[in-house]
Amino acid sequence: MRNTARWAATLGLTAGALCGPLTGAALAAPGSAPASLYAPSALVLTTGHGETAAGVTPERAVTLDCSTVPTGTHPAPAAACAELRAAGGDFDALNSRQGVLCTREWDPVVVTVTGVWRGQRVSYERTFANECVKSSVESSLFSF
Repeated sequence: MRNTARWAATLGLTAGALCGPLTGAALAAPGSAPASLYAPSALVLTTGHGETAAGVTPERAVTLDCSTVPTGTHPAPAAACAELRAAGGDFDALNSRQGVLCTREWDPVVVTVTGVWRGQRVSYERTFANECVKSSVESSLFSF
């Protein structure tokens, strides 16, 4: 019985010594300092053939991280981040180039964007009439 009591006391003191400082830090953490110095901006962009994202299997997907240094699997992360910043994060503000001639065939291409832009969750879907119309957007954001 003595050994059991000694083990219980040792275990209790060890747990208190190890976890005690953690509980004090946990109580002091809220409101003491911001979690980070910048708002995160990390996006996943997909494209596929079909009319809506719900009925399309993504054919290509890339990541785009615009937090500090533009990175990701996007082919032109620096240009895409700069264009998105210039548009204020508004994907619909990315206009088509003038003078681009595309056929009027209906072969829909869906582009989706999900993730976080400057700390806010985003979920965006846009259907283009065909690949040419998608490529006519005056931005490298959808060029992947």
